[in-house]
Amino acid sequence: MERTNDSLLTEFVLVGLSAHPKLQTVFFLLVLWMYLMILLGNGVLISVIIYDSHLHTPMYFFLCNLSFLDICYTTSSVPLILDSFLTGRKRVSLSGCMVQMFLSFAMGATECVILGMMALDRYVAICYPLRYPIIMSKGTYVPMAAGSWVAGLVDSVVQTSLTTQLPFCANNVINHFVCEILAILKLACADISINVISMAGSNLILLVIPLLVISISYVFIVATILRIPSTAGKCKAFSTCSAHLTVVIIFYGTIFFMYTKPKSKSSVGTDNQDIVEALISLFYGVMTPMLNPLIYSLRNKDVKTAMKNMLGRKHFSDGI
Repeated sequence: MERTNDSLLTEFVLVGLSAHPKLQTVFFLLVLWMYLMILLGNGVLISVIIYDSHLHTPMYFFLCNLSFLDICYTTSSVPLILDSFLTGRKRVSLSGCMVQMFLSFAMGATECVILGMMALDRYVAICYPLRYPIIMSKGTYVPMAAGSWVAGLVDSVVQTSLTTQLPFCANNVINHFVCEILAILKLACADISINVISMAGSNLILLVIPLLVISISYVFIVATILRIPSTAGKCKAFSTCSAHLTVVIIFYGTIFFMYTKPKSKSSVGTDNQDIVEALISLFYGVMTPMLNPLIYSLRNKDVKTAMKNMLGRKHFSDGI
């Protein structure tokens, strides 16, 4: 454990996998490859949606926001993760740590709300198909997306502000790859009850409520699909929701696995648990954004057709 002679800390030390130098090289290459795939996959998906006018619909507008969120989320943390793999015990200033924490928290909170908005969009599309163009007009879905961004940013401002007011007096070692808010709160040498209450309220509003919206929406969606007489109609209706549902399961499944598993009581177990939590968080922060464009492109005929058209036109123009 590293300590500082100053009364208050001015920097943190990210431990990461410094105790496992062989794993650092493997994870550096793996995370770097995954990050490049995230930039490529989400970048292509955004380009295709912007390029093809047939995809200028509420569903793909939300998907474009989701892809942009994934790029921003990973860019706020992955460069720091890669640097920590190269340098071992990475030193980060207090201000730099708070900026990175603010960006990651804001993007994560916004993604929760966006997934809820996408569920509402699918609910209207399946349950009220004839009224869908009227209900989900541009004057509706644009404010929905903007509200998601505002909610995530405001929540992150609140949580980061409360964290910056805490004193950090002795222990400055974070058993994580990045400046994760829960890992930082463990180091505070003051009462964090206000932070805990605030985090609980934040989780209720931006995590639980969107999940309830998604669950209730899909109850009505499934009930509506089951009433469709033809098997082909049922398959077509479900295919428009399957990609979103897959992303939701991966996204929320990883979050709940991270925060609901039992805690170890032994000191050795706690150290190992910190590493396991950090690796799960790494999966949550890198694997999910990499899978999202694959899920939406492989399971969506419109996106695949738009990609072929864009590549075909580019090939034709290059030939000319």
